[in-house]
Amino acid sequence: MIMVRVSNLSFAYDKESVLENVSFEYDNSDFLAIVGPNGGGKSTLLKLILGLLKPTSGKMELSSREIGYVPQNTMPNGEFPISVLDVALIGRLKNNSFGFYKKEDRQKAFEALEKVGMHEYAHKKIGELSMGQRQKVFIARALTCEARLLILDEPTASVDMQGQVQIYNILKSLNHNKGIIVVSHDMDVVLGYATKIAYVSRTLFMHESSALTKEAFFEKLQSNERHNCPVDVFMANTCTHNHTKEKR
Repeated sequence: MIMVRVSNLSFAYDKESVLENVSFEYDNSDFLAIVGPNGGGKSTLLKLILGLLKPTSGKMELSSREIGYVPQNTMPNGEFPISVLDVALIGRLKNNSFGFYKKEDRQKAFEALEKVGMHEYAHKKIGELSMGQRQKVFIARALTCEARLLILDEPTASVDMQGQVQIYNILKSLNHNKGIIVVSHDMDVVLGYATKIAYVSRTLFMHESSALTKEAFFEKLQSNERHNCPVDVFMANTCTHNHTKEKR
């Protein structure tokens, strides 16, 4: 099912162009990774999808507003006295006009924590967790609103490699019944999980992850296509052989 359809979209801040003629469709069965240079427009594109910004020109169409969002730096004050369960419950606020949670809300929050492997920490303070554990809790918070699409902006920033792999494994599992769009700089990790990769640097180039082989890259070099982005280069230089360890 197509959840996001973007047509000839452009956006500018105070007449300074950030995105130009961006067009793509997103199917919620895909795990889409958005990569590109700093200042290339990745976070701006997310804000446009979320409806926080309006295009200067072109169209942004969503088939559903049931979106869960995990932004960068979700909790700069790690000393704030709030439990893991209470953080997850924040995702249920839209169902509670006066901030009073029902038994069903707590059950949904606990189930979300189970999905990310953090239910055993439900009554711990969020500040007692590692950065990777916090990110799992923030993903659970997005899940409690029962979103059909999860959008994450740099979910593994400042997280060690083991934590990165755990988080991406969780997202891959969730992708069985939810759309996943993630902005990331972790090319070596994200290429193992994404089904599609969008390279954004003012405009957007979409790649099928499975099609990014060394052979395809060299074919592009010999073609008339002008675009050879770091996604292509990375895949072309990724070794697919198994190497035995050298004897010391």
